[in-house]
Amino acid sequence: DGSFTIDKDGQMVNSSGYPLTDGITKVAGAVKASVAANGEVTFTDSAGKAVGNGRLTLASFINPAGLEPVGQNLYKESIASGNPQTGSPTSAGFGELKQGFLETSNVNVVEELVSMIQTQRAYEMNSKAIQTSDQMLAKLAQL
Repeated sequence: DGSFTIDKDGQMVNSSGYPLTDGITKVAGAVKASVAANGEVTFTDSAGKAVGNGRLTLASFINPAGLEPVGQNLYKESIASGNPQTGSPTSAGFGELKQGFLETSNVNVVEELVSMIQTQRAYEMNSKAIQTSDQMLAKLAQL
């Protein structure tokens, strides 16, 4: 989901607790971490002075649909996806990072479920109307 935190060992980890491959570690005395659009991670102390930094890199694949899901919102490369091409955020083809923004679903599950139930009921009503019409026509044909 794109959320990162600092674990008890000072490593920057994802929401599942896995450390980032860039090995970004909190520096002693740092009280705040910030991430710039270009992937630069800066740690600052209580006085606001930068006390350490690192840089996040991103990976791109020729065929992202070929990535193999391994669970917990994680994917691994496969023959179908091709080899990863790594680069810095804001460089060509890699986009940029936004601190404080999380990727979420653009689907409201409750609304979609209600819509599906309404559609199903409308289908059942139409089906019943057709059955009734068929029965009426059959009775007329018998007269």
